[in-house]
Amino acid sequence: MSSTVRSRRNKVSYYYHDDVGHYHYGPQHVMKPHRIRMTHNLVINYGLYKKLEINRPTPATTKEMTKFHSDDYIEFLHRVQPEHTDEINKYQQKFNINDDCPIWEGVYEFCALSAGGSLAAATKLNSGDADIAINWSGGLHHAKKGEASGFCYVNDIVLGILELLRFHQRVLYIDIDNHHGDGVEEAFYSTDRVMTVSFHKYGEFFPGTGDINDVGHGRGKYYSVNFPLKDGIDDESYKDIFSTVLSAVMERFRPGAVVLQCGTDSLAGDRLGCFNLSMKGHAFAVDFMKTFNVPLMVLGGGGYTIRNVCRTWTYETGRCVDVELPEELPYNDYFQYFGPDYRLEVQSTNMENMNSREYLDRMKAQILENLRHINHAPSVQMHQVPHDTYSSDDEDDDNESKERRLSQKHIDKRRVPENELSDSDDEGDSRRDRRSYRERRLHRERPLMSYDKERSGASNGESGAGPSAAVAQSGASEQAMEVDASSAATEARGDGPAADAGADAASAAGGELGSIKRED
Repeated sequence: MSSTVRSRRNKVSYYYHDDVGHYHYGPQHVMKPHRIRMTHNLVINYGLYKKLEINRPTPATTKEMTKFHSDDYIEFLHRVQPEHTDEINKYQQKFNINDDCPIWEGVYEFCALSAGGSLAAATKLNSGDADIAINWSGGLHHAKKGEASGFCYVNDIVLGILELLRFHQRVLYIDIDNHHGDGVEEAFYSTDRVMTVSFHKYGEFFPGTGDINDVGHGRGKYYSVNFPLKDGIDDESYKDIFSTVLSAVMERFRPGAVVLQCGTDSLAGDRLGCFNLSMKGHAFAVDFMKTFNVPLMVLGGGGYTIRNVCRTWTYETGRCVDVELPEELPYNDYFQYFGPDYRLEVQSTNMENMNSREYLDRMKAQILENLRHINHAPSVQMHQVPHDTYSSDDEDDDNESKERRLSQKHIDKRRVPENELSDSDDEGDSRRDRRSYRERRLHRERPLMSYDKERSGASNGESGAGPSAAVAQSGASEQAMEVDASSAATEARGDGPAADAGADAASAAGGELGSIKRED
């Protein structure tokens, strides 16, 4: 391996739990957690562990997950099992349980591992013990406060950002997934302490949000940045818009920490994606954000052609430690899945770029104009840092469960069928997730009428409002939203004044190696 020239050596912490690859969404589901295990195996066989501090994260507790999510939703995930058909049918509309987000064996445990990794990464950055923290099992950006969405159940990103806000006045979130980071944007839509920036496909594409005019609400106006893209964006165009927008964001917002969601469904040939980025074009985001020398959390996300997911996340792990990996893949446990070339590369195709230069320039100009409306580095009142909430000693039951490893019986029950790992020819056949968002919403709302009436009378702001709704609210509706937000902040703060650090964000949120360290 030949290291690239760089003046500053980063201390990089890497989070991986060896149970995470045992979970399985169900037969033929495109989301395959086993890709994280495959990525880790490639990272190890490239020898990158010599340059990483590898940690095994502690699963997040129920208490930690309800810092953002509603109690009843997390309790449902905790107790429900695939065989509980009556309970699933009872709550499937309320918690959005469907074919995209089914109930499968170990769903709660998987969510706890994913969220635990991002919480541990945030804690490591807060302590100053790492410059970059990586959690490829995180990045589940669609999950909402009270419901699952888009293969995501618990929003580890929001939880990680809330932890970062305890020590940092401002946090920047960047999303390079093919799909809009709607769950994170919605959580922080009305605060100026978190800026969200998303580059995504927009128009007749899940989740149907992320218009350039969705800019935030109230104190958070202009702190949501959306760059809607069309099919076929290529490396050259992507690098130009990313560097232009993020240079302006960093200059004006000046975050204390950055969270970068590296969903790989924006790669060329992804099963559900429609962009045309190469592996190195995708990794440009990591390289570019490293140049600012700001604490950086790097997370996973989407990505459904798993051989390319593993290649790209391994390459980006190398970029985090300033190593340019050789293209010839080392032998590893999944070597056969990387044929026929067995190389560390994902190339762009001859797909047409539907994003004209005029269109991209127009979008850039509007975003830069919006950024001029925000104050340089918004001021935050001085506050005392709250006590560490990541691993509390008063939850004996939760701490006991943290040490519990999966039995062989449970591993066999969740084992991924061999044919589920195969990237067959149809994985790159340009299938697209073009289902109309409006049709999807109508389909969901039709049987929901009785429940919506009940919820509209009894809701206490638990589900959170979408971007469009937030902007449209006025008069009494805005007043009600502020009351709900303040109550959410009170709940998140607790009784002590020390918790003021996360109040603004809470109100918006309405192994394989003997050297693996344990994060407690």
